[in-house]
Amino acid sequence: MNDISIDNILNRIEQFCKDRNWDQFHTPKELAIGAVTEAAELLDLFRFLSDQQIEDMLTDENGRAKIGQELADILYFLLRFSQLYGFDLLEEVDKKMSINEAKYPVKLSRDCNLKYNELTEK
Repeated sequence: MNDISIDNILNRIEQFCKDRNWDQFHTPKELAIGAVTEAAELLDLFRFLSDQQIEDMLTDENGRAKIGQELADILYFLLRFSQLYGFDLLEEVDKKMSINEAKYPVKLSRDCNLKYNELTEK
């Protein structure tokens, strides 16, 4: 598939769901549950692994394939939710990044992983 874009993937997802008559099952609640379930499956891939084992998985073809499939499943649910309920995900991410930039000013958050409400002057 050479012509991969968000629009093409959205069209493919929409057709996939229409062909199977799945819209009836894609309520906001069910799609949110699906996204969280798939995120938990991604997390489960790393469960009980050391940092080195995770690094090894990221360089192993089979490990990368498993991770990629879970990432794709998560994205599928996010895209389907946004498609059915009128969210432009690119626009939403852009707006959220503006909020994050205000909450996490470089001066306070560089080299620091504290939550925004815990940041203090250095």
